Amino acid sequence: MPLSLAQGEDEDAPATPPSPSAEGGPATPEPATLPYSVEVTAGDDSDLADLGRAVAQTVTLRERAPTDALGLLGRVRSDLPRLQEALRAEGYWGGQVSATIDGLPLDDPALPARLAAATGPVPVVITLAPRQRYRIGHVTVVAEPSGAAAEVRNAALAADLPEGQPARAEAVLAAESAMLDALRAGGHPLATTAGRDITVDHDRQAMDITWRIAPGPRARFATPEVRGQSRTDTGLLRRTAARQLEGRDYSPAAVERARRALVSLGVFDSVRVEAGTTVGPDGTLPIAFVVSERPLRALGGSIAYETNFGLAVSVFWEHRNLFGGAERLRLEAEASRISDGSFGNATYRTFATLTQPEIFERNIRLISRIGLVKENLEAYDREAFVASSIAEHPLTERLTLQFGPSFETGRIGRYEELDPYTLVGFLGGLRWDSTNSLLNPSRGIRASVSATPYYSIDDSSSYVRLMATGSTYFDLTGDQGSILALRTAVGSALGASFDQITLDKRFYAGGGGSVRGYTYQSIGPRDSGNRPLGGASLLELSAEWRQRISGPWGAVAFVDAGTVSEDETPGTGTLRVGVGAGLRYLTSIGPIRVDVGVPLNPQQGDPAYGLYVGIGQAF
Repeated sequence: MPLSLAQGEDEDAPATPPSPSAEGGPATPEPATLPYSVEVTAGDDSDLADLGRAVAQTVTLRERAPTDALGLLGRVRSDLPRLQEALRAEGYWGGQVSATIDGLPLDDPALPARLAAATGPVPVVITLAPRQRYRIGHVTVVAEPSGAAAEVRNAALAADLPEGQPARAEAVLAAESAMLDALRAGGHPLATTAGRDITVDHDRQAMDITWRIAPGPRARFATPEVRGQSRTDTGLLRRTAARQLEGRDYSPAAVERARRALVSLGVFDSVRVEAGTTVGPDGTLPIAFVVSERPLRALGGSIAYETNFGLAVSVFWEHRNLFGGAERLRLEAEASRISDGSFGNATYRTFATLTQPEIFERNIRLISRIGLVKENLEAYDREAFVASSIAEHPLTERLTLQFGPSFETGRIGRYEELDPYTLVGFLGGLRWDSTNSLLNPSRGIRASVSATPYYSIDDSSSYVRLMATGSTYFDLTGDQGSILALRTAVGSALGASFDQITLDKRFYAGGGGSVRGYTYQSIGPRDSGNRPLGGASLLELSAEWRQRISGPWGAVAFVDAGTVSEDETPGTGTLRVGVGAGLRYLTSIGPIRVDVGVPLNPQQGDPAYGLYVGIGQAF
């Protein structure tokens, strides 16, 4: 019995009429087209009627391919077996399909003459009578060869075979696909269906299925090949793929990890997998990745405007493969807080960042950065040279270790009274990410913890800055239509008095990535001039409901809260709460975000609301 639908061409559409003869004789007259209307009914089942309208070529070709009287009759007749197959695919094996044209059944002898004489739209009614939906009865899974019975039995258990479910083609094919996926995940790359036998018992109103599954041999990965590159070191690419594959048992998940590892190098437009069709005598499966390189250089920038701080402009230039080993050099410059056209009190930052995908052929990515900053913020002013070299080593697919030194020197202070300072630090941390998207996650967890000891060369003081952040996402409807997102951040600086903590290493809260409704860095203790002092500890909490509205449009409602305290114990300050709502417009690079937040318990000088625009979710 067939289980799938196939829509063919309309075999009864009229042929192209002959052209006038070469001798100039009269052309053969074209058959007159006959307009008609179509109604598809299925009792009270509107979904089945919609399916019938989608399958019936009498409906789909009505406007696109007009036909004459005989063509209409043939078109409706050819739809009957097509619609019968659609009923069976939905489990209605005892259902019937009938049709009338101008009130007459298709086998009425008077119908051809009536159609030949018709001039106006002819009504066509197609009736689907589904009757009782059949169920899937006995399911049998047989291994070919019989020696593979254990592997096939385990795959059948993992597939949750659909006994008792409606006898729909979709359920049958989904179970078959699940068995093959389970075999492939278990190391059988060539697993296939050797046969599928279906018996419909109309007395029992049941459909029995017997599958013959051939798992094929188990396999390990051979040393992977990478093809298509012209500027990127082949050894690097092979090592990158081999770290996920070489010597391991075959699994589609490992193939996808290797493909993503190549994509993450940032030098390819696309990475395509070509797996072998046979397992070699040594039990290995050849596999190749076919890559397409991106342009070497990129130039970009952005312009933004903040109601509180004015214009912000940034530009960057990037070389994506500096020495042929996927080294990425990025030069960037930013000017922000340009209020009233004045550049004197603006904030400037320039950075050069070199990212190396591996060090000494080890799976350690090194991110080296140097820069100059001149910041004029509400909390402090700073002029400094900064440098860091942070190594990232993946411990598992989701867990990454980070470590490396940092250095900064310059002048920092408040009210234009800047004092020299020099700090040496060393970052150590772990990062976990099980989310399904970088910019628009709908499930999973992100978490990071870090400890950065700092030593001040100027006054020989030292302290440790601790920071932990986490967010989690719940897809409440299963279709990414309604998502609950939660976030928290906790920080503390230990080992020094509050005054000894460098101003830019203190904790601050408020703003679009923190507590919406409050100005950037505004939450927490303030001095006599109402400027933020920052704190020795931080606690932030956020909850956001993300609801898809229609198409690419969505909306959010959120509650953010945060507190900053001079005490090193998080949560000891006054908790500031902001609430609000926003719009989302989904694009291929992530959602465009527009949020409006309102502070519920503002401090002196806080605005009545905050407007935030960006790309990607707030967290």
